[in-house]
Amino acid sequence: MFPEPIPPMLATLGTLPDEPGWAYEYKFDGVRAIGYVTAGGDVRVMSRNEHDVTATYPDLAAALPRGRELVLDGELVAIDGQGHPSFARLQRRMNVREPSAALIGEVALTYDVFDLLALGGESTLALPYTRRRELLTGLDIGGGMLRVPRNYGSDLAGVVAAARAGKLEGVIAKRLDSPYSPGRRSPDWIKAPFIRTQEVLIIGTRAGEGRRAGTIGSLLLAVRDRAGGDLSFAGGVGTGFTDAMLHDLEARLAPLARDDAPVADVPRSFSHGVRWVDPSVVGEVEYRSWTDDGRLRHSSWRGLRPDRRPEEVVAVEPRPAGRP
Repeated sequence: MFPEPIPPMLATLGTLPDEPGWAYEYKFDGVRAIGYVTAGGDVRVMSRNEHDVTATYPDLAAALPRGRELVLDGELVAIDGQGHPSFARLQRRMNVREPSAALIGEVALTYDVFDLLALGGESTLALPYTRRRELLTGLDIGGGMLRVPRNYGSDLAGVVAAARAGKLEGVIAKRLDSPYSPGRRSPDWIKAPFIRTQEVLIIGTRAGEGRRAGTIGSLLLAVRDRAGGDLSFAGGVGTGFTDAMLHDLEARLAPLARDDAPVADVPRSFSHGVRWVDPSVVGEVEYRSWTDDGRLRHSSWRGLRPDRRPEEVVAVEPRPAGRP
């Protein structure tokens, strides 16, 4: 029998502490997954938003170690031809409910396991980070698609250099004595990505021109400034799409069409020729900064985030106070 789902602990955005009491790990450019294994060998894979994605990742389900009750926390990552994580490549797997054997072989994944949430039917959530890592390392589960990433101890400079060399997404600092706090964005974990990314909700589309004639040219986006707050306009994005992404977006957004803008603060200059949609599809963009009026500057589309709920879409850093 499976235990109750454990919502994953989340990191806060900040400056990496360079002081005793912290350890450092890689931040992977992938999708969070919690793996459950029962004493009888049954397995289940759950997404960050507590959806059962076992059928989406049958290769992970097959790779999870049997023989003991376990709950593992980690990140599913797709590797490109140069051996680097590729979120764009992962997109080909994230949105397929039952992938073919050919797709699984073509887009191979790794499961980077960085925490142990239960062992032998006993919860490890209250144990300090250092003890959970000891238990995880002692399981000796690395091999195949499963990897237990290196823990860099107090070597902040070393982990940052290694992460940059490996073209990883960034670094996470974890307090040595911290318990695992399910579902909480905790200051005991501090993330420092090398690139800025923001989850967004799609609120509208503009038709493409030239090579993109007949499909989507750009998306209009919205975010919240705080959990539980109202959605507000966050600008648009018109780059970073593949043809496959555009066709997929067309199919997903067509049933969500509506007559009016779902947020009240879209400037008139952005409204012309827009096809509005209900704000229920979550995506992610890379961006350089926020403009003074609270819009994403130099944004580029990274892909859909089916592992996120619409209500989770909150600005990861404060937007300018002077915006409308």
